[in-house]
Amino acid sequence: MEKIKLSLVLGAVALATTVLFVGAVRAADGPQTTVAQAIPGVIGDDDPYLWLEQKDGARALAWVNEENAKTLAVLQNDSHYQGLFNGALSVVNNSQRIPYPNYLHGAVYNFWQDQTHVRGIWRRTTIASYRTESPNWTTVLDLDQLATSEKANWVWKGAQCEEPAERYCMLALSNGGEDAITLREFDLDTGRFVPGGFDLPRGKQTVAWDGPNTLIVSREWEPGQVTASGYPYVVKRLRRGQQLSDATEIFRGEKTDQLTSAPGEIHDGAGNTAIVIVRAPTFFTQQLSIETPSGLRRLALPPKISLTGMVAGRLIFALTQAWSSGGASLPNGSLIAVPLKNAVTAPAHLRATLVYAPGPREAVAIAAADGGVSTTKHTAVVSIYHNVNGRELILTPRADGTWSRRQFDLPDNSSTGVADASLHNDDVFLTVTSFLTPTSLYYANASNGSMAEVKRLPEEFDASNDVVDQHEATSKDGTQVPYYVVHPKNMQLDGSNPTVLYAYGGFQVAETPGYSAITGKSWLEHGGVYVLANIRGGGEFGPEWHDAGLTVHRQRIYDDFYAVAQDLVNSKITDSRHLGIEGGSNGGLLMGVEFTQHPEMYNAVSIGVPLLDMMRYEQIEAGASWVDEYGSVSVPEQRAFLRSISPYQNLRAGVSYPEPYIWTTTKDDRVGPEAARKFAAKLSAMKVAYLFYEVTEGGHGAGANLQEAAKTFALQWTYFAMKLMPS
Repeated sequence: MEKIKLSLVLGAVALATTVLFVGAVRAADGPQTTVAQAIPGVIGDDDPYLWLEQKDGARALAWVNEENAKTLAVLQNDSHYQGLFNGALSVVNNSQRIPYPNYLHGAVYNFWQDQTHVRGIWRRTTIASYRTESPNWTTVLDLDQLATSEKANWVWKGAQCEEPAERYCMLALSNGGEDAITLREFDLDTGRFVPGGFDLPRGKQTVAWDGPNTLIVSREWEPGQVTASGYPYVVKRLRRGQQLSDATEIFRGEKTDQLTSAPGEIHDGAGNTAIVIVRAPTFFTQQLSIETPSGLRRLALPPKISLTGMVAGRLIFALTQAWSSGGASLPNGSLIAVPLKNAVTAPAHLRATLVYAPGPREAVAIAAADGGVSTTKHTAVVSIYHNVNGRELILTPRADGTWSRRQFDLPDNSSTGVADASLHNDDVFLTVTSFLTPTSLYYANASNGSMAEVKRLPEEFDASNDVVDQHEATSKDGTQVPYYVVHPKNMQLDGSNPTVLYAYGGFQVAETPGYSAITGKSWLEHGGVYVLANIRGGGEFGPEWHDAGLTVHRQRIYDDFYAVAQDLVNSKITDSRHLGIEGGSNGGLLMGVEFTQHPEMYNAVSIGVPLLDMMRYEQIEAGASWVDEYGSVSVPEQRAFLRSISPYQNLRAGVSYPEPYIWTTTKDDRVGPEAARKFAAKLSAMKVAYLFYEVTEGGHGAGANLQEAAKTFALQWTYFAMKLMPS
């Protein structure tokens, strides 16, 4: 299970998604967002499509239904659609998918969805049984039954269990897939919700256990007690049997904070425990306080740092800035350690030591879960990228404060990661995946480095005719930008190959090789070429790679993407007639920029769950939390830059645009559907052809149930087939 309970909405969690993210369905429980207010005389007050920001407004939803009907009539009636839908449905319903493990309460737990369990079941088995080909699962909670009995559209958002006993858990359930959740206490021994137990009503909230009878909770305690981006900043201690109104405040951030103030609990295999509060004044900065015998005390740490785990009483932090501590120079992108005893007894005078510093073309997977660090009883397993390929390091503390280093022997040219690790021993589950090789799960031991494959995703598409190459393009400022090309072995360099180019480019999220059965069945099997670009803004080469594209420097990210597109054309892999591009969320913004800056370069542009109106993004959903990444219209220089790249504002009459496919979800309470709707409406007024589809049930993704997800995938790939390989 996760060893550090920091449920902050940070980095990739706060915004990142891909076009193939399987989201969730949300019940129609009334309006959640009204029209965001314009800043008089500055932005938006003359926007003729502000009414589409009324997310659940009758007029806006009528417009959505009309647009959906038009788009479905085109895509679902195309000859490609039914086959692509059937293929996608077979993938998402595949009973041989890997049931990813979660160590908990002496067993392996797993959340599972298929065509029988639409909303899903939470189930468990023994570790020995899990390692067999056909584990003997016992259902712990059936979400379909619960949703039916409670007349709710429950979507699973995870479990957070009290340690070390791991008997009582707070289950996070979303009524339809929003980021807002309901938290309810569950007893793993009885397999039931605890009568009269902790029960926290819907909201954006985080909790940490402080022993079996106390929660530390961050939520909207009073109406309006949230930041501009909608996150809570007041933390209270809630004891068993208390009403919410009786909880005791222990920490308060500021309403001006971009993100939340959240509690966390951290444990190690030696029995050490710490309670921390993480305040996020901005998206990429934190202030950490730790509970001491004399109350909460702030740790004297630099702002660009995150707590990732603890081993043998040593707190492990990931640095995203250079720092000096006690005369030691600690480089940007490194991992450092601080003794827990030092943090508790002298929080203003910390003694930090280096754990790991990346070498050239290396980076710690900072944006991954737990900051790329997973802890076992005696070790830290660290996920790193080496020239965009995965490595798993085993770091073990020595008595003198240094750390020994070894490496798991995993296949090259792959992406690797930790599915889960145990604090009770040194067992760890590792994942290995690549573009053409199905994902494997290894059961490994971090003490001796032993490992054995225990699960493998079956081959879900014919990859025998494909190969993978890695290339580099030269961006406008001379930066070398790597990218992968997945293509048929017999590909002719004649410029006619149907090609889809994907990138994300933000929030330090690294895009690495991975097995996508949907992409394989929908595109590669039909002779298509798939390209993944590792543009700046991501975390492939550490914090500097990300920071190079922040705020007013963001054009570098868009130049990187265009450079890869140009390289594909110059090398005659494809041409503009056969080149399509895709991206979602922050990647949807990237698609909008490419659409408006280089419309002549692409014949198909899929714009998913996007930000597109950068003059108003701060006022919509969680937009105010991303000012660190994009900049703010309240800063003149940043406002001018945002205006120069904002896709919505930069649509121009008389320009020959390709017909885009714009898709979003109604119940997205992170990015929201507002900008996508307005973008399509403006195209309509300009008489520019477009396709618009809004998943009316779902959060920040493609739909909560598997059939809806398969439909969303099939619609996108039908669009690409129509545009790039019509025959």
